[in-house]
Amino acid sequence: MDAHDFLEALTIVLCTAGLTTVVFQRLRQPVVLGYMLAGLIVGPHVPVPLIADRAVVHTLSELGVILLMFSLGLEFSLRKLLKVGAAAMLTAFIQCSVMVWLGYVAGRAFGWTSREAIFTGAIVAISSTTIIAKAFEEQRIQGRLRDLVVGVLIVEDLIAVLLMATLTALATGEGVSAVTVAKSSGRLGAFLIVLISLGLVVVPRTIRAILRLDRAETTLVATIGICFAFALAALELGYSVALGAFLAGSLVAESGEEKAIERLVQPVRDMFAAIFFVSVGMMIDPELLAQHWKAVVALTALVIVGKVVSVSVGAFLTGNGTRTSVQTGMSLAQIGEFSFIIAALGLSLGATGTFLYPIAISVSALTTLTTPWLIRWSGPTASWVDRKLPRSIQTFATLYATWVEELGAVKRSDASQAELRHLVKLLLVDATLLGLIVIATAATADADTALLVRHLGLEDTLAFVVVIAAATLLATPFCVGLFRISANLGRTLAAMALPPSEAGRLDLAEAPRRALVVTLQVAILVVVGAPMLAITQPFLPGFEGAALMVAILMALGLAFWRSAANLQGHVRAGAQMIVEALAAQARAGARPASDHTLERVRALVPGLGLLDTFTLAPTSPVVGQTLASLDLRGRTGATVLGITRGEEGVTLPTAHERLRAGDVLAIAGTHEAVAAARALLGVGDLDAGAP
Repeated sequence: MDAHDFLEALTIVLCTAGLTTVVFQRLRQPVVLGYMLAGLIVGPHVPVPLIADRAVVHTLSELGVILLMFSLGLEFSLRKLLKVGAAAMLTAFIQCSVMVWLGYVAGRAFGWTSREAIFTGAIVAISSTTIIAKAFEEQRIQGRLRDLVVGVLIVEDLIAVLLMATLTALATGEGVSAVTVAKSSGRLGAFLIVLISLGLVVVPRTIRAILRLDRAETTLVATIGICFAFALAALELGYSVALGAFLAGSLVAESGEEKAIERLVQPVRDMFAAIFFVSVGMMIDPELLAQHWKAVVALTALVIVGKVVSVSVGAFLTGNGTRTSVQTGMSLAQIGEFSFIIAALGLSLGATGTFLYPIAISVSALTTLTTPWLIRWSGPTASWVDRKLPRSIQTFATLYATWVEELGAVKRSDASQAELRHLVKLLLVDATLLGLIVIATAATADADTALLVRHLGLEDTLAFVVVIAAATLLATPFCVGLFRISANLGRTLAAMALPPSEAGRLDLAEAPRRALVVTLQVAILVVVGAPMLAITQPFLPGFEGAALMVAILMALGLAFWRSAANLQGHVRAGAQMIVEALAAQARAGARPASDHTLERVRALVPGLGLLDTFTLAPTSPVVGQTLASLDLRGRTGATVLGITRGEEGVTLPTAHERLRAGDVLAIAGTHEAVAAARALLGVGDLDAGAP
């Protein structure tokens, strides 16, 4: 490649991308789609006499990935990553496990080999950090949603590294063992610890020293140099440049000067990010789409539906509320750069046919096209989902987020932490042994059947039934153990969030605690069961494991439904007490939040979350609206427990209740939800009027 080829490719790409982005801006469409159209135009697959060198564009696109991830790291410091760490980790774990399983099932349904199906599962499991980063920037997505999505993406990238190590061992015949996975995990952990530890000591001090020179040019060059150095270090050790660049940005953000650096880096980042999306468009081959259209359409639908559902469920179970959970799921419904890498790995190792790589590219291109629209419609969709839920589930969804918030704020004693660790260890032991029994039975069933036929003279069918019965008998204690330990773990955690009353006294928190126990048990079984399904499915001829998991979750779902209905009565009693107390204050001429009324109600009816009151001024923008048109719960996650109008009150108002000036609204939710509700109602921030 000489200088002329490089200049020619860069000119073609930037001029075409400049034209398409202007057109898409005028049409008020996402510019990412314009970049991809430019890639289709300058690519080799359409009859347009304007072709850019793919190798040059690919090289430049790598710079776009690095700079985009670096900028993302600037906005997402290590402190933020730790803040959403548990929720992001569990959500990513559930999503990746479910998608690996679904991808494997889809691959086998198309008649592909077991190895090709396993690689398919890995390809559809990892979302695209680069695509989401650009879409979020265009649509100015901020706050909790952005933090959670980025946290999930970072965990997914780490999972992708482990998946590639595992798939390499599988494809080369080394076999997948606990030792192999442990070595890969330990190596990755050591890399992160060393890089972050050294970076925290060196990078923030270096950035502050450079900024004291007060030279924008020096700051830009030095900062991008640090970014590329971390990306190169990650690449040399076998990890992605995206991971290294993100860590560099996070470490630079620890200097406290991330805003100034972001302004300097943004123009360079935008140019190379545009080239990245042009390179994605260049990989769209209409002929391959036509040749493998069934697989492309099926996997595209699988990615969108599977990720929306699995991420939404995972995010909700970790306490993020209906709105944030649905928005997170719709934001992550695509595959990207890691999918290319995994598909290329399978091809280079001879584990997959040549068809899988272009299918992966096509699915990535189509889901890239749908991502901006899904993100744009995620808010209205979340509100629609919330409106369609039964009233008892709506109430539960709001309160569950508050319970998880309280659980995270509880200071655990050494004894309680030791008990939690003990239960988690028992849970992992039972899950591991159950998985080993399933795999061993599947691997040796034919040999064991032949052995019984030869030595006991049994018929083939009867011998096989005996083998399966023996395996079932052996596995039953571990299945029961998983169910029992998950229930104990749920009860232990629920007691921390909603402590029981002293012996001999009425347990006022029984109803919400029962609902929390069932939900936590469901969450624990999903976290444990999803990876078990993904791991054991390749060894099973059918879907017995999935059927058993669904049956257990359906039984727990019935228990959850009953506990949610009981919770509705508990909440109604609390709402009635609040309305009566506020009405009594109005009769006495006191301000609605002049004393500790809400704290007393919360003590008598625990489990209602953070309570607050809002007095609607005549100038409030929501006066005259119904609760349905306001959609307070769908837009903020907070729920209206009651409304007081002078000496009258409305307990758990319906969606058709119209708000009036002077209404006092009693609202429950997490701190974030109540703050958002206060902003929506136009009465200031959370601290301004909290009781």
